[in-house]
Amino acid sequence: MIQPGTANGEPGTANPYRMGAGSVRLEGVGKRYGDTWAVRGVDLRVEPGEFFTLLGPSGCGKTTLLRSIAGFVTPDEGTIYLDDDPVRTVPPWRRDVGLVFQNYALWPHMTVFENVAFGLRQRRVAAAERLERVRRALALVNLGGLEGRRPSQLSGGQQQRVALARTLVVEPRVLLLDEPLSNLDAKLRAQMRIELLKLQQDLGITALYVTHDQEEALALSSRIAVMSEGRVVQVGTPRAIYENPADAFVAGFVGTANLWTATVVERRGDTVRMTLAGSFALEASAPGAALAPGTRRTVCLRPEAVRVLAPDAAAGPNRRPGRVGAAVFRGEDILYEIGLDGGPTLHALAANPRGRGLFARGDAVVATWDAADLLILPGP
Repeated sequence: MIQPGTANGEPGTANPYRMGAGSVRLEGVGKRYGDTWAVRGVDLRVEPGEFFTLLGPSGCGKTTLLRSIAGFVTPDEGTIYLDDDPVRTVPPWRRDVGLVFQNYALWPHMTVFENVAFGLRQRRVAAAERLERVRRALALVNLGGLEGRRPSQLSGGQQQRVALARTLVVEPRVLLLDEPLSNLDAKLRAQMRIELLKLQQDLGITALYVTHDQEEALALSSRIAVMSEGRVVQVGTPRAIYENPADAFVAGFVGTANLWTATVVERRGDTVRMTLAGSFALEASAPGAALAPGTRRTVCLRPEAVRVLAPDAAAGPNRRPGRVGAAVFRGEDILYEIGLDGGPTLHALAANPRGRGLFARGDAVVATWDAADLLILPGP
């Protein structure tokens, strides 16, 4: 892999493969199919060189947005800009964007070289330049030497690299990727994430990525737009979205969360005391928040913030006894489901104790967490 600021791996020289990076701006973009709005009122800006991800469940409108940017879908309202130029009347092949499809879309009767060279042929690039650019693109994705093979002779990961090389060879200013790793097995998918991110950073290209995989979005993105029912719910860095979700949907979709509805009982300085149904009490940090007694809010507690202790652990505000309902060993960690005495079921994530005892189903335990880890989501 060619590193930033190098040529063919030699430090100290400019990277000749570094591409231009375009910007994307959407203003009030909407698309309707019949009486149903697939996308509506979307405002976004993707900065040059960003790895920007559209994240959401199936049917939320993210692929419709991506295809609108590519030019394969015409919005019913709003405007799309590429490098601040409106592109409504610009056909796909003149938008200077490249689209990598979910199913690779390789021509089975063509060799790897012919597949990658196809876009250059369509652009009437001279044969000598075409040869050099295809070889360069294949080297970028570590497929040098496989020019003569057909797609059926390649692994899934190799086919995905061919699809990526075919897009990169035309040197687009914006790279669009529609769930490109979803057909790969879990181990190869994790490996390809790293390779894709390194490649994007090496080339300096702007990438707009579509996925429903939260882990993928968190691992790859400089920023994420979370979508639901055709609208953008929240935009931010992966850490900001995970640690400060805008609402219960984002909290529950991006990662795993314990979500409860609680009522404020009283404030003590920067801490509020809240109760769930019945008398189950919680304490949460809420400095500066206007939370009067009687206010109802959704609270979020991430499983990794919960500590699972032996039943003789000392009592405290957020130390609640319970019993293990399930313990799922996952190698590097253990996911516990704990029924809290007089309260809800709680999910907790604990590191693998490495040879020390694990709690098993039916064991009495104490679950505890810090008040700062109980996040009170914005109202109402």
